Amino acid sequence: MRGMRIRSLDIVRGAVMVLMAIDHVRVFAGVPAGGFTPGVFFTRWVTHFCAPVFIFLAGTAAYLYGRKAGSRAELAKFLVIRGLWLVLLELTLLRFAWTFNFDYATFTFAGVIWVIGWSMVLLGALVFLPTSVITAIGVAIIALHNLIPWVESPSWIVRVLYAGGMFELAGVGWHVVVLYTLIPWIGVMAAGYGFGAVMRMAPEKRKRICLSIGIAAVALFLALRATNLYGDPAPWEHGFLAFLKTTKYPASLQFLLMTLGPMLIVLPFLENARAPWLSVFGRVPFFYYVLHIPLIHLVAVLISLVRTPESTAWLIANHPMMPPDVPPGYRWSLPLLYLVTALVVTALYFPCRWFAKKKEEAPRSWMRFL
Repeated sequence: MRGMRIRSLDIVRGAVMVLMAIDHVRVFAGVPAGGFTPGVFFTRWVTHFCAPVFIFLAGTAAYLYGRKAGSRAELAKFLVIRGLWLVLLELTLLRFAWTFNFDYATFTFAGVIWVIGWSMVLLGALVFLPTSVITAIGVAIIALHNLIPWVESPSWIVRVLYAGGMFELAGVGWHVVVLYTLIPWIGVMAAGYGFGAVMRMAPEKRKRICLSIGIAAVALFLALRATNLYGDPAPWEHGFLAFLKTTKYPASLQFLLMTLGPMLIVLPFLENARAPWLSVFGRVPFFYYVLHIPLIHLVAVLISLVRTPESTAWLIANHPMMPPDVPPGYRWSLPLLYLVTALVVTALYFPCRWFAKKKEEAPRSWMRFL
């Protein structure tokens, strides 16, 4: 513990932030999302843990905040305000950070911060229910959503809820790319909210429950993936890499079991760990997020001006959701990708440490919304 904080949660969140930097450097490096070479494949695969863990633990943090807030009404108010704030930032500040252009009239995208925001708004309505009911709703969405048939639909509500992809608002010409759909992510956050009750239990009981759920999730993933019985629209046929290549958009049951299971297994073993850098990032994850995208983008532009100046325009297109093909000769090597990631993460430590200290000194200030 650090005050009311749980060290293991901060460390896991911090580790997710570092993995997230790898993935977002990969985007601007022009390296494909997966591939048949192990290096490229696992550069992408390790980052699959980011969204599930980030969103699940956002639900856990909401539960723990609610115990301090004193009432469910106060918690609901906080979740709705913060959720709408996140959606606004995704569509404005973060959209610019990803693209470095002001083409707001024709293009935006709904990424992970968007879905966290709307999930918080919905969770704000659910918090008046018993915690066990919220948990059951979350687990049911995670477990059963693959029964929903995927349909190609121009309807924006269908795309926002489950189908994903791009839609155009009629008569406006505004294109929206939905990367993260509300289903199943609202279920992940609701399940994480229920997990908050586990984190308030005695250490030994908490450890038993984490290990039991985590091991069961991994075992179920292995069984479902090996048999292709249920839980992913892309069946496994042969090969180890193909076995791990589960569906993220929208996140399948197998994808969520594959990522959340190991996190739950590792979590209890970190309660007495000391990882100051990761803890700092984990204490201010959204502040880190807001800083890391424009920093990575700026570094990519500078590298392009040196290596491939003729390709720099690619980095200020409607990138990364609607980019043209990666320019010939632009793509980075994996060593350069990881070097830039290390430099970015190191640079972010110092502002994050400063902000974590300020936030701790004034926990009820506006900074809690970051």
